[in-house]
Amino acid sequence: MKIDARLLIAAAALVVATPAAAAVSPAVGKALNAAAAAARSRNAGGVAAAIGQARAAANTAEEREKTAQMAGYAFTAVGQYGQAAAALEQVGAPCNQLGPLYYRAGQLDKAVSIARNCPGEASQIMVAQAMTRQGNHKAAITAYNKLIANNGAKAIYLENLAGAQYKSGDKKAYLATTTRLIKSDPSPSRWKVLLTELQGHNMRSEAKLALYHLMLTTGTLERTSDLQDFARLALINGQAAVAKAALDKTGGGTDPMSQKLAAAAAAGVAKEGPEAVKLSAAPATAFKGGNAFLGIGDYARAMAAYDKAIAANGADADYARVFKGIAAVKGGQKGAAIAAFKGVSEKGGMEEIAGLWSLYATTRG
Repeated sequence: MKIDARLLIAAAALVVATPAAAAVSPAVGKALNAAAAAARSRNAGGVAAAIGQARAAANTAEEREKTAQMAGYAFTAVGQYGQAAAALEQVGAPCNQLGPLYYRAGQLDKAVSIARNCPGEASQIMVAQAMTRQGNHKAAITAYNKLIANNGAKAIYLENLAGAQYKSGDKKAYLATTTRLIKSDPSPSRWKVLLTELQGHNMRSEAKLALYHLMLTTGTLERTSDLQDFARLALINGQAAVAKAALDKTGGGTDPMSQKLAAAAAAGVAKEGPEAVKLSAAPATAFKGGNAFLGIGDYARAMAAYDKAIAANGADADYARVFKGIAAVKGGQKGAAIAAFKGVSEKGGMEEIAGLWSLYATTRG
């Protein structure tokens, strides 16, 4: 998960005020004025030259302090945050000013060292973000949990915590945090954040198909490329009518791939009903029969076929549990859906998507 822009240290924290006028020598005063002018025009070279001149001319403690303050202001204005921080640190600038500057300079270890001893929510945010940027996901988890404990379970903290948990490999904690998010806000926008993030991870084709079904159900499947991929996976798994519905949402296409998918979907729809009955008759093909019934919207018969596949306890039993749950959701049988999803084992790569579908079934309506 990318660092959310809403968590970036506020720009206001990086604004260093122009130093107040003071009794300094003409040479220092002239250099400081030149630095201020260069800062206003975003002239980094001019800032560096003027600050160098001021430092060379400064002889008193007050002149050195005013030069450091101007360096902080001017270097910040031209985006040279490390030099700004170093100058301000010399004159005892507060931690809530130095930390953000070092963070923006990319000196993350220095920023964290300062932030850990600096009170306030912004400093805690900085620690969490720095850990994320450094790829230290376990430390990021600790930091976000501390943020939540001290400042409440804000959605943005939970989102970033979930991202850190996923990247650390702690899928159970990730699902637990995701559950907190969705339960508090099961809106399409919330699902979109979650599902589009999950979409970028490797998963088996059956899990990806179930993910697309969830994206469609939550109103988050919008891109033509995703709809086409959904159609392709649906066709592979014998859900021709689902594939056709997905392709219809794209408005059609004239490229060879779109035409090929559309032709395959049309051919599959024509024989899907009879195929569903035939395939559902034997336990070995019952999962495929359930997919065919799901495709044509016959959810009760789809569930019965999936039950036959589950009872056979073959390699496709967990796939059948997930898609039985999906059929139950679509058929309005919430209890049966949740029971099916909970029955999915930790093996086989279907547990995560089953957990998300169970979450949807729990929170819908």
